[in-house]
Amino acid sequence: MKKYIFSALAIAAMMVSCNNANSKMDEQPVAADSASGMKIAYVEVDSLMTQYDFAKDYSVTLQKKSNNARNTLTQKGNALQAAVNNFQQKLNNNGFTSREQAASQQAAIERQQRDLQELQARLENELANETAKFNEALRDSLQNFLKAYNKDKQYDLILSKAGDNILMANKKYDITNDVINGLNKHYKPVKKDDAASKKEEKK
Repeated sequence: MKKYIFSALAIAAMMVSCNNANSKMDEQPVAADSASGMKIAYVEVDSLMTQYDFAKDYSVTLQKKSNNARNTLTQKGNALQAAVNNFQQKLNNNGFTSREQAASQQAAIERQQRDLQELQARLENELANETAKFNEALRDSLQNFLKAYNKDKQYDLILSKAGDNILMANKKYDITNDVINGLNKHYKPVKKDDAASKKEEKK
């Protein structure tokens, strides 16, 4: 019988790496493209994810949820494997007094296996929903900030640079540090006491 090992929850992996480097304000103004007259800028998504305090805080939360789920599934998977081994040992040593007894224990193991499958699916779904919630909140905070930020800067186009989706870009168009500093300035983390009181109010 297959031993279930928690292999999902990799959804959060893109968010769990935290960089403690301090961002600095971008001192170089972004120049307009003299050929087209367009004023263009871009933001490094990787830097945003590792230096924006909201993203760092949420990544810790997601990591804890991932670890808790993995530990739970590992424990239940080990219990299932122990039950399978015990059943097989009794079967080999004629330890069952009747076929009915053997069938009953086998059915119990199969129920345990189904329960573990359902638990794994539920935990994966919960983490996926939490990750989606984070992505939406991150997108909203970034868009709201850029709307206010661009009232003064007046960029015609602000791009997101992730990996190699932009193959080459002049650093003079990079406003990442400005954006990160602005986001962190406006970010107000929820205190543990506040979070606990909100939970109590919902009860």
